[in-house]
Amino acid sequence: MKLLKTQSLQPKHLRMIMHNRTKKISDKARANILSRLESADQKNSGLMPERVQSAAVFSSPDNLLSTFIDEFEKVNGQVVVCDNQLAVARQLVELADEHCWNNVFCLEESLLPYIPDSIQLGNDEDFESMQVGITGCELLIARTGSVMVSSAVASGRRLNVFPPVHVIIANVDQLVPFLDDAISRFNEKYKDNMPSQATVITGPSRTADIEKTLVMGAHGPKELIVLIHQ
Repeated sequence: MKLLKTQSLQPKHLRMIMHNRTKKISDKARANILSRLESADQKNSGLMPERVQSAAVFSSPDNLLSTFIDEFEKVNGQVVVCDNQLAVARQLVELADEHCWNNVFCLEESLLPYIPDSIQLGNDEDFESMQVGITGCELLIARTGSVMVSSAVASGRRLNVFPPVHVIIANVDQLVPFLDDAISRFNEKYKDNMPSQATVITGPSRTADIEKTLVMGAHGPKELIVLIHQ
């Protein structure tokens, strides 16, 4: 009786067989994906379907100002409502006296009338020792207690991130309910001349990356104050 000899496959042959099988599976999967994409493209004419909002997740605030104050204070922001420009100036004097501000920066000419003569503004030589930066903003978002700023102002991006204290002077007309509303108004304002940067700020800078310990002012101002006037 003769015994049949079996030939064992070498590792090289095994690797080739496995490679061919893997390639066939990969090619089949790729062909399936391409087929589905082509089918979707023909069905939708290459366009994404329009977003359909079946229901509002959050109801529209009845009072934009009170909603903004509530949400802003939840994230450790400070809000002071002022009746007019003079009241804003008085509030700045009180803050400066209370916190001993002596190196304040404001680079926006439209805001200079709000700043009383008793507050001496710093110059570029004092920039690195700045204590407070005063800026305007684009919009106030009530539902999230956020402030939208952009680089379109004279101070650019510097005063939004560098000083330990960031003071924002805003008008009640800048209040909007939701982020969608802020984006729509921002786009309408600048249209084809968009600023190079726009940021939504929600409260003072904070991080808890290191051992889950909350640290304020790690990446920007540790105090955020909004003065809102009529």
